[in-house]
Amino acid sequence: MTETAETSGQTPTRIQVGGTAGTEPYEVLVGRQLLGELPGLIGERTKRVAIIHPEALAETGDALRDDLAGQGFEVVAIQVPNAEEAKTAEVAAYCWKALGQSGFTRSDIIIGVGGGATTDLAGFVAATWLRGVRWIAVPTTVLGMVDAAVGGKTGINTAEGKNLVGSFHPPVGVLCDLAALDSLPVNDFVSGLAEIIKAGFIADPAILELIEADPEAARSPQGPHTAELIERSIKVKAEVVSGDLKESGLREILNYGHTLAHAIEKNERYKWRHGAAVSVGMAFAAELGRLAGRLDDATADRHRTVLESVGLPLSYRYDQWPKLLETMKVDKKSRGDLLRFIVLDGLGKPTVLEGPDPAMLLAAYGEVAN
Repeated sequence: MTETAETSGQTPTRIQVGGTAGTEPYEVLVGRQLLGELPGLIGERTKRVAIIHPEALAETGDALRDDLAGQGFEVVAIQVPNAEEAKTAEVAAYCWKALGQSGFTRSDIIIGVGGGATTDLAGFVAATWLRGVRWIAVPTTVLGMVDAAVGGKTGINTAEGKNLVGSFHPPVGVLCDLAALDSLPVNDFVSGLAEIIKAGFIADPAILELIEADPEAARSPQGPHTAELIERSIKVKAEVVSGDLKESGLREILNYGHTLAHAIEKNERYKWRHGAAVSVGMAFAAELGRLAGRLDDATADRHRTVLESVGLPLSYRYDQWPKLLETMKVDKKSRGDLLRFIVLDGLGKPTVLEGPDPAMLLAAYGEVAN
């Protein structure tokens, strides 16, 4: 029998997502030794399980396959490229082929194990196979836990931009096993802090206070506040997406810093970490809010001090602005040619800035350019 968090004496935190606006609710579990929760999520009537995992987690994928096979499931492990290289139509087609060859039906289930790119792909494959099969997210990075695996947004990239092809397809459950973070490279861990800091600025300032109290500890999986930071960030996102699954209104605030970030990622051919790009994007959004007369100087400056204190970047190349601007015009958040940015009216007060003056955009970028 696989040990669960409950049988080991550790009770996981359970955060409900959905259950409003006609969405099916599911739980995000945060804790340790959570894989024993999988059979309950998979369900007794399920015959086949497909585990989609990156090359870097081959051992994890194999161990999970063997464990579930020992419990009577027919399991196929589908290995995909690492990070953003997995989010392509070609890789999705490879997954579809594997599902077809294994006789995957609507009563079967997909498990996505890995970082945000892997869970984005797994969710998209689940959304498109037989017009939608169930899936479970098992994120193994900070970014995957607090952002990609919560909310049901799935997708792949194209040559024209990030996440332009996708679907809203919530999982039946998310298992955030904090033990997976213990072996995460420091740069990957710190990258995930950008999304946590974003949650602090748009909704929960206590996050910022925890980081500011000990920035060095915030950079470590063993930090005293790691679990609380992750739980608080998930709760922010869960509350927002529960009321707006398909980004028709409120959910747009989660894109704080992301308009420029996605343009930087595309410009770097997805070699930059997502969190690094979001950090620059938030520094830019803070300057844009300041120049638009929306954001006070103290809160705008606080972006730089918090992001810099944990080692996140604050600048990007000045000569790339024309390319970035063109990419932002085809961003999912744009309306026609009208650029839309999330800015702050104050701490915890996100709002939309629509069609800002090009000179203001350039001036704001000048503040974060090198």
